[in-house]
Amino acid sequence: MLVWIVAVIGAALGGLWGFQRQLIYLPGGSVPPVAEVLPGWEDAALATDDGLALGAWFRAPQPGAPIVIVFNGNAGNRADRSVLGARLASEGLGVLLVDYRGYGGNPGSPSEAGLAADGRAAVAFVAARAPEHEVVYFGESLGAAVAVGLSLARPPAALVLRSPFTSLGDVASVHYPFLPVRAMLWDEYPSIDRIDDVGAPVLVIAGSSDSIVPIDQSLAIHQAAPDPKQLLVVEGADHNDAALADGNAVVEAVVRFTRDATG
Repeated sequence: MLVWIVAVIGAALGGLWGFQRQLIYLPGGSVPPVAEVLPGWEDAALATDDGLALGAWFRAPQPGAPIVIVFNGNAGNRADRSVLGARLASEGLGVLLVDYRGYGGNPGSPSEAGLAADGRAAVAFVAARAPEHEVVYFGESLGAAVAVGLSLARPPAALVLRSPFTSLGDVASVHYPFLPVRAMLWDEYPSIDRIDDVGAPVLVIAGSSDSIVPIDQSLAIHQAAPDPKQLLVVEGADHNDAALADGNAVVEAVVRFTRDATG
C-alpha cells in the first residue's frame, strides 16, 4: 500500500511538473477584428528577436501624450482589456494592447523568457511607430512581473503594477500549499528581487479582497519599490472585478500618475 501511495504521489507530481506551463498560462484564442471592438484603433505587428510575429492593437496618442503599453495577466487576450484601453485612450493617451506568444491567435508557446522577448518587441514597435512619445508600462498580475523585468532592460518613463505578486513561487505556494512548487517551477518571475532596481516612478494598484494575488504581496512590492512611488488600494475588489480591471478609481489614478510622471 505504501509503495502504491508513493507511486500515485510521484505520478501526480510528475504530471504537474511536466504540464505546469499549461496551468500557469491560460491563453485566450483568436480575437475579433479590431474595428469591431475598438473603432479607430489599428492592428499592430510586433516582431520578436526570436522570429515571431505577434498581433496587438494600437491607438496613437494625442500630440505630446505618452503611450501606455498594457501587459496582460495570464489569462484571456487583448480583447478582454478593450475597456481599459478605450478608457485610457479617451484621455488622449496612446495605448498598445499586447498579446503574448500563444495568446490571441499568436504563434509560439509562453514562457518567462518568451514573454520577456514579447515585451521587448512591444517597446521596439512603439519606438519605431512614435519615437517622440514617452512610454509607460502597465502590467496586470503576471503582466506586472513582465513589466518589472522589462523595466530593467528597457526603462520606461513610469511603471504601473496592477495586482503584482512577489514571485511566481510565492503566489503558487498560496494556492498549492502542500506541494513543493518553488522547487518545481521552470519560470520564476522574481519581481521582489528586481523592483528595487527600477529607476522609474511606480504606481502599485491592489484589491483589498484579491483571492488570486494576496494583497500582502502587492504591498510588499510597493514597499520594496524605490521612491517616487504611489499606492492605490481598491477596497473590496477581487482580482478579476471590474473595479480593479478598469474601474473609475483605477483609470483616474493611472491617468493622473502617467501625466505627473511624464510632465
